[in-house]
Amino acid sequence: MSVEITTQTRPGTETTMEPEWNPPSPPTDLIFDDGEPLESNRHRIAMNVLIRSLQQAWSDRNDFYTGGNMFIYYSDKKVFNKDFRGPDFFAVLDVDGTKQRQGWVVWQENGSYPDVIVELMSPSTSKVDTGKKKDIYGRIFRTPDYFVYDPFKPKSLQGWHLDTSKGYQPLVADERGWLWCDSLGFWLGIWSGTIDREDAVWLRFYDA
Repeated sequence: MSVEITTQTRPGTETTMEPEWNPPSPPTDLIFDDGEPLESNRHRIAMNVLIRSLQQAWSDRNDFYTGGNMFIYYSDKKVFNKDFRGPDFFAVLDVDGTKQRQGWVVWQENGSYPDVIVELMSPSTSKVDTGKKKDIYGRIFRTPDYFVYDPFKPKSLQGWHLDTSKGYQPLVADERGWLWCDSLGFWLGIWSGTIDREDAVWLRFYDA
């Protein structure tokens, strides 16, 4: 079974979808919002696709938290005015998923960092996403799985898995172009279709 997210497909796609699904807009009143708008409406939808598809796949679980476009605070001095990042999508495992949060504060979460991060790239952010951010997520966060994808460039998907001694190692796509996310036990791949009246090639989770 795959993680279902929408209904409309382009010719040649083989994925069967559930009836129409319209992911909600991200909240706009969070005091911990990262303060920077997503690059486009497509980026906003793409973030929601990832969040909602994981929530739906694990709807019977409450031991994980997933969010996006909100700050992760990780200062070793336990202050909010330094050392923070706002990934477009992240998931943390083995935590209380029922707890309401306005941001992810590492020192209030027993030192837990994201297990998976996805950054939705654009021409203005791609160098930072594959450079500085990748370094922080690997060296400081020790996030096991990191992915980047530009919603306007279907062939832009890249991913890395953290080797404890060698750092991030690039993932090799299978014959479908999908990348394995070991932390979640899902494939990350693209799907062509229309969501919220936007026709695009979306990034989504698959379990087979």
